[in-house]
Amino acid sequence: MLSVKNELLLALAAVLENISAGSGAKAAFESPKVAAHGDLATTAAMQLAKPLKRNPRQLAEELRDALLADAAYLRWVDAVEIAGPGFINIRLKPAAKQEIVREVLGQGAQFGEQKSNGQRLLVEFVSANPTGPLHVGHGRQAALGDAICNLFQTQGWDVYREFYYNDAGVQIGTLAASTMLRAKGFKPGDAEWPSGENAAAYNGDYIADIAADFLAGKTVQSDDRSFTASGDVNDLDGMRQFAVAYLRHEQDLDLKAFSVKFDNYYLESSLYTSGRVDGTVKRLQEAGKTYEKDGALWLQSTDYGDDKDRVMRKQDGSFTYFVPDVAYHIAKWERGFTKVVNIQGTDHHGTIARVRAGLQAANAGIPQGYPDYVLHTMVRVVKGGEEVKISKRAGSYVTLRDLIEWTSKDAVRFFLLSRKPDTEYTFDVDLAVAKNNDNPVYYVQYAHARICSVLAAWGGDRATLANVDLSALTSPQAQALMLLLAKYPEMLTAAVQGFAPHDVTFYLRELAACYHSYYDAERILVDDEAVKLARLALVAATAQVLHNGLAVLGVSAPQKM
Repeated sequence: MLSVKNELLLALAAVLENISAGSGAKAAFESPKVAAHGDLATTAAMQLAKPLKRNPRQLAEELRDALLADAAYLRWVDAVEIAGPGFINIRLKPAAKQEIVREVLGQGAQFGEQKSNGQRLLVEFVSANPTGPLHVGHGRQAALGDAICNLFQTQGWDVYREFYYNDAGVQIGTLAASTMLRAKGFKPGDAEWPSGENAAAYNGDYIADIAADFLAGKTVQSDDRSFTASGDVNDLDGMRQFAVAYLRHEQDLDLKAFSVKFDNYYLESSLYTSGRVDGTVKRLQEAGKTYEKDGALWLQSTDYGDDKDRVMRKQDGSFTYFVPDVAYHIAKWERGFTKVVNIQGTDHHGTIARVRAGLQAANAGIPQGYPDYVLHTMVRVVKGGEEVKISKRAGSYVTLRDLIEWTSKDAVRFFLLSRKPDTEYTFDVDLAVAKNNDNPVYYVQYAHARICSVLAAWGGDRATLANVDLSALTSPQAQALMLLLAKYPEMLTAAVQGFAPHDVTFYLRELAACYHSYYDAERILVDDEAVKLARLALVAATAQVLHNGLAVLGVSAPQKM
């Protein structure tokens, strides 16, 4: 049907061009708001009427007559109807809709994908400091980042996944100090343990585990570092390096359980050791975008839309946190990434304007609006009807690993992607393990497994279904299912433009519902061989699109449930 739609669009463009030079480029179809009105619609007559000073309905009639005389419309279209002031609704012949089945089965896992566009995209996500286990907020970010990467890959982008973290600074110092206290036998609640609202200590049981392994002289290996403990209870620097490597290893295990992989780990400390931070400050100074005030160095970020100028270098000589961010993004640009997306929590909202201002002030040739940001809210976890806030492992929050162990990787991914990133989300553990239609991931996966069961019962060669006669697929339920299959590629394109993997979850739920309705309306394994093969081809195409969509989300498509 996609090829049919393209034929019809080209014909519409030619007709529009004959009516008014240059208007053919604006040819477009949309879906009628009411399904009963038709399969495709165009508002071209109303758009052209004003500049041409024509009556829109009369222009619509002229368009209809010209379209009905076109060979493509004669072949694929049942009717072209005019509604209201000049809407044009198009009803397709069943044969036009049936073409989508051949396209899906012919393209398989590549259905919905675009050719390479030659552009590079870097997506930075998770980026958790190595001071503790990954929490459910990191899980939402991991699901979002990975799905957005998958989405862009379907549209021909060369995608690079990056994890950025602070391997130095105050938090890492607190981690080392907490580990030393545990190594010396102290624990939270002891007089020697820091206490109070702003106490510099990490209280989770994982700190005791780190200390025990350090004292045992163990070696830890993560994706980006390795370190062997000295076992010396007074070796604070050794504890710092060991703890960072230990927690990076733990994060690697969490991410592996979540099926998330990164191409690169970028250390904040490298921005200082490589001279990038100093070089960025010098660049901004030479551009005349800084000034001294109250013993500090300021950036004139208000010149670029920020609500106030920002301190770059404090009175004590240290840099504020947005300065390395600017240096980091200049590095991204210089590494050849024309598009960059940062997945971060909504608490990072204030950094957007100052980072973008710094990039513009640096005169590095970086376009305005670089980088893009996708901000997400935190996640509430409910189990047994009550909110869960504390994990023994972490000490003060529910970890990603807890959530996966309570439910499954598939459930966590699907659930965390089922809402817009910036909306509040409550993860219901009981719903996530329920095997009923109220559980959205179960509902979608069951549709796929149900089709696989039908195909297994048939027992034939699925490859032969791509060439069967599809003329028997004329029922309203079959045609609705085919129309929905045809919407998959344009849904992917729109989801990429809006950084919206939740669109994929909505589509898959709708497709599963449409399949279940079809299954309830028509028997598939009937005696009539031609009808049976046509219906098998339709459901096989549906299974393929379900599989493709779930793969974008990083969710499995089981053949049995």
